Order: sequence, then structure tokens, then C-alpha cells
Amino acid sequence: MIYHYFGDKEALYIAVLEAAYVNIRAAEHHLELTKLDPIAAIERLVNFTWDYFLQHPEFLSLLGTENLHKARYLKRSARIFNLHTPLVSLVSDVIARGVKSKQFRPDIDPVKLYITIASLGAFYFSNRWTLSTIFRHDLTTQRELSDWGKHISTVVVAYVRA
Repeated sequence: MIYHYFGDKEALYIAVLEAAYVNIRAAEHHLELTKLDPIAAIERLVNFTWDYFLQHPEFLSLLGTENLHKARYLKRSARIFNLHTPLVSLVSDVIARGVKSKQFRPDIDPVKLYITIASLGAFYFSNRWTLSTIFRHDLTTQRELSDWGKHISTVVVAYVRA
């Protein structure tokens, strides 16, 4: 049936990648960041991203696998670029409102900001087992995971503030 619906296994894999991105982008759409104060909007985006990683570990695993392949399959997706345009626009809007209200620095790049938010969560989550072993501190407990989410928010908000 794979060949009937997708053509081949690679097309199926691309469909899975696209679905993973569709799911996170759709969930972000419901954050209603445009209705929030800029600082609150950034905090909500940070918290959402961290919580999404915790609730969807398969998402980061899938991205890790695709990165091992240097985005070989993602580059073949016809949909992937259009999925991210609304996110960049949304983050750009929050930044513009923050700059206008003098809450944010004027030199914030929306893509770099989102990469920062995602990377602070993804690195911790993807390496929690090795980091726990190296530092002899269990970073997998609910308290540690919650504390890290707060840490990400604190770091990102400090970065954007004017």
C-alpha cells in the first residue's frame, strides 16, 4: 500500500517529515501571540516549544535523523518552506511590537530568535541522559524539566529586552 499511496519509501518518509512540521506549526497557530504583550508572547512561545518537545519526543528524534542525512529528504519537500513563513511572520510581528513599545532591542532577527528558543530546548532534551551522567545530576525528573523550561524563558526574555 505504501507504493500505492506514496510511490516509494522515500516519499512516505517525506510525508512523515511534512506531517511532523505541520503538527507543530498548527499547534503554534493556536498560541494567539498577536493578542499578547510582546514579553508575554515570547514567554508563551518559549513555554510552548519546550512543552511540545517534551510531549512529542518523536519530533526531535525525526529531526535528528534528518540532520544525520543533512536534510536530504526535507530538501525534496514541496511544502516545507511554506509551513515556516507564517511562523517567521508571527515572530517578526511580536518583535516589531516589542521594539515599538520599547520593550525589545531593535536588532533581533526572528529566525535567529526562534532557532535560539528551539536549540535551548532541543539540546537539553536530546542530551539529557548523557548530561545527567556527566554531571551526576538527574536532569530527567519532572522538577528539572520544569526548571529548564523556566530557564529557557528567562534567558530568551533577557536577550530580547531593550
